[in-house]
Amino acid sequence: MSASISDSQHPSRAISHIEDSILAAMTAAEFIAKWGPGGPAYALNEEQGAQSHFLDLCDLLGVAKPGSGDADGEYLFERRSLQLGEARGFADVFYRDHFAWENKAPGRNLDTALRQLQQYSLALANPPLLVVCDRLTIRIHTQFNGHPSETHTVRLEQLDQPDKRELLRRLWTAPESFRPRATSRDITEAAARSFATLAEQLRGRGHDADTVAHFLTQCLFCFFAEDVGLLPGRMFERLVGNRQLTSDRLSAGLQVLFATMRDGGLYGPDDIPWFNGNLFQRIDVPPLQVIDITELRNAAALNWSAIDVSIFGTLFERGLDPAKRSQLGAHYTDPATIARIVEPVVTRPLLQQWELAAQDLRALTAKVKKHGDAAHRKAHARFVQWLEVLRAYRILDPACGSGNFLFLGLKALKDIELLTIIQAADLGLDREQDLVTGPHNVLGIELNEYAAELARVSIWIGEIQWRIAHGYPPKTNPVLEPLEQIECRDALLQFLPPPLGEGRGGGTPAQPATAQPLTPTPGSGPGQALSPEGRGSQPATEAPWPAASVVIGNPPFIGDKWMRSELGDDYVDVLRKTYAGRVPGGADFVAFWFEKARAAIEQQALTAAGFVATNSIRQRGNRPVLERIATTTRIYEAWADEPWVNEGAAVRVSLVCFGQSAQPTRLNGVDVQQIFTDLKGQPLGSGDAIDLTLARPLPENADASYFGFCLAGKFKVPADTAADWLGQPNVNGRPNSDVLKPIYNGRDVTNRWSGDWVVDLGTDMSEQDAALYEAPFAHIQEHVAPVRAANREAARARNWWRHGRPRPELRRQLAALPRYIATVETAKHRVFVLFPVSVAPEHRLIVVPRADDTTLGLLSSRFHVIWALSRGGTLEDRPVYNTTQIFETFPFPAGLTPADTAHQQTEALPSGARIPAGLAAAGQVGDSKPNQASAQAGQAQSAIDFKATRPHAIAIAEAAHRLDTLRANWLNPPEWTQRVPEVVPLGLAASPYPDRIEPRPGLSEADAKALHKRTLTNLYNQRPAWLAQAHEQLDTAVAAAYGWADYTPQMPDDEILRRLLALNLARAAAQG
Repeated sequence: MSASISDSQHPSRAISHIEDSILAAMTAAEFIAKWGPGGPAYALNEEQGAQSHFLDLCDLLGVAKPGSGDADGEYLFERRSLQLGEARGFADVFYRDHFAWENKAPGRNLDTALRQLQQYSLALANPPLLVVCDRLTIRIHTQFNGHPSETHTVRLEQLDQPDKRELLRRLWTAPESFRPRATSRDITEAAARSFATLAEQLRGRGHDADTVAHFLTQCLFCFFAEDVGLLPGRMFERLVGNRQLTSDRLSAGLQVLFATMRDGGLYGPDDIPWFNGNLFQRIDVPPLQVIDITELRNAAALNWSAIDVSIFGTLFERGLDPAKRSQLGAHYTDPATIARIVEPVVTRPLLQQWELAAQDLRALTAKVKKHGDAAHRKAHARFVQWLEVLRAYRILDPACGSGNFLFLGLKALKDIELLTIIQAADLGLDREQDLVTGPHNVLGIELNEYAAELARVSIWIGEIQWRIAHGYPPKTNPVLEPLEQIECRDALLQFLPPPLGEGRGGGTPAQPATAQPLTPTPGSGPGQALSPEGRGSQPATEAPWPAASVVIGNPPFIGDKWMRSELGDDYVDVLRKTYAGRVPGGADFVAFWFEKARAAIEQQALTAAGFVATNSIRQRGNRPVLERIATTTRIYEAWADEPWVNEGAAVRVSLVCFGQSAQPTRLNGVDVQQIFTDLKGQPLGSGDAIDLTLARPLPENADASYFGFCLAGKFKVPADTAADWLGQPNVNGRPNSDVLKPIYNGRDVTNRWSGDWVVDLGTDMSEQDAALYEAPFAHIQEHVAPVRAANREAARARNWWRHGRPRPELRRQLAALPRYIATVETAKHRVFVLFPVSVAPEHRLIVVPRADDTTLGLLSSRFHVIWALSRGGTLEDRPVYNTTQIFETFPFPAGLTPADTAHQQTEALPSGARIPAGLAAAGQVGDSKPNQASAQAGQAQSAIDFKATRPHAIAIAEAAHRLDTLRANWLNPPEWTQRVPEVVPLGLAASPYPDRIEPRPGLSEADAKALHKRTLTNLYNQRPAWLAQAHEQLDTAVAAAYGWADYTPQMPDDEILRRLLALNLARAAAQG
């Protein structure tokens, strides 16, 4: 693409004063006369004229000369071997962050000069502008990352024009002004939209989706091929743009062109190279209508050479695959994020290997006396040995999708090869004729044929783009290397064929049948066979992975609970059976890829692996997979919680790299001593490791925390509907309050109550008895029953009038309580609150069936909160409270554990606070559970005397009660709110429900808005002084219960965690 920038297009015109304020040492006429044909300097050869021509140009433009002023060391002439960081580059002039300049004698090939600069661009710190000049012509080539390249040309005779001199001057004064406005992403997105429109049009007329996708993939490659010069004379654009051709003749012409590209040869008068690669093996051009041809012509106007391959596959897969069409406008993953996998798995280990080879080369070349002597030959042989390492290197992505990871892995490999070639040349070794890295270095497995074909095209286009950008011509004979190693099959399972005579129809011992890949049917729904052939009954085996050096990728994000609906029952059953004993039964789909990579590393079939997984990989159901990895190898780099894009949706993920690597251990970009299997780390210099994954569930904490009710249906109704029902009679003489309750979900706790009520028919009420509550039953019969009838869980379909998971164990514990403690499973702040037992907790609330303020205080304390934050996972950026990982492992103070309060009886204090009943008073024998690990363990303070628990319980309860009261007053100030008795159900004397809190009549609009913003989330976001002080008072009381006399608010979290872990381990050992 050729372009020029007018004066109005670049950001700064301040530089225009330079020509007026600096008296040029040479005028334009003098410069043209000196360096033009017949001039005194015209006949100078390249070496004689290079620097003097450049210096004269600096005089003409009034700009600094190399080596002058502040640019010294950053702006200079080549000194045969120019030191630039760790690499040496070659250019006649180099100006860091501005340009690299190559001068040639008049008439020399500027394309060759450009290739030379491109080959050394990496060693020259990738300057944004490459300038080639033969004294008669100056050509400026832009190479800004993420933008298409543009070319600006100034001829010698044009230097008498001020705008041309100004354009050249900006090379020195404003190189950023050359940055093209369009980005490669803009072009790629436009191309994907255009082809999505074409695909939709063709499919809409009944053409097979696979045929359409394959045809358009061939077309997009043709557009790219002609834009980079592989198809001569813009022939593809001319073909689709020929308005004299009928649709039939155009289709026939396309078929002939594709066939010629497949085999090579003449297409009309033009010689077409042999493309091969199997892209054109199958040719099936659908009939095109005018609307299709018009869209192809529109697409031809795009600069296809600038396609961004790092996102190309994703965008075109969304456009060509009808199942993903809706995602076309969605976000996609930034290549810089993928680099967080590629760099530690591919780039850094190979550069470490190269440094060892480079040390050998430096030692050998130091002994070279002349080119070709024995030392030189040994050095060359050592370098060839290194290149063979790169040639043999294989990067496998066993869930490669449309090839983003594979392309960026290949690009990293090629960048390394070029860097090492430059450094070897600097040591005096000859440059190799061509590169050893290429598409053969990547391997892929992908189940979706659309994606697999796009992965191959992504690699081909990316390879050609890289070669051109770095001064290497595209390969020929063939242009495209075959990529059969990107396979379309399942990466985890393959089914063995049935024995002869069982539906196979023949075969001989000399021609044994091969195993067939198992094909799941995503979205096929419950009860459907795994494939049309019903392979669920066939024996399965673990699918093999091809031999590779490393594995990288982004396996499918399908959670444990969604696997059956996404993959089918047969597939999931066979998968879990095949990997039994290696992958736990409740693990997510991605865990199987982790385990296969781990096993390959253990068997030394791989050196390292790097995967993206949802951040649940570090939580309970999946953590055993990471524990196996930590046992047989090590996690050496991880990003615990990062944003990602999956199927067009923003999610939170963990990036995990593991294997045999000598790299420093890094977590979230920071060096650490160790990464634990919960993807938390031990900081450098922190002493003993605090590996909280070692914590064990404590029997004393069992059966004391539960999820709220899982409704699994439209059981909720608004408050006005509930109020109406509460006033209606029933034929059984019972009030509807028997089956109606206010209900709180997580958002109701962190924000303000929505006012929802729930129909709750308990755990054992029969359908006949439920029907006696007429209005509530009629509601669920209309809204719940039809949905439940199709539920694949038989119990839910059979007991459709009950909640999906009514939590009978929780209900039994709540039955004797006036109130209970709850926290939101996933929330920004870990806050515990009290609810009356007449309020129902929904599924996303974690319920602790205790009514005392002491337990509320222990759970609200700093000690439990940091335990929860450190032991729990995250969803997006919000901490998740996992009862098994957090509550059941938390070491409560001795005498105040859930086992000690399991009787659920409380004792009221004069302040209104409640403590567990029956606690030991001062002077009585204390409990038998120590608050400290044994002194022999060396992991905590020495044991303390057992003290009476009652005083500690009182202090904690008083502090918790005060905290709860202050929070309630802030959330609902009495000056702004009033308590209104809830509706009294028909037949009852009083309401069984808590009072409603409403704004006072006459409250101003400003105060009403302020009241609406008073939520627990906003309160803890602000954390006013009174709140911080109330928590400090509570923490001091809890620390005293632990016997930590040295506690202050300044005690580091790590010290608290160290003590709690030691206490957990001591109790777990004592309790067996």
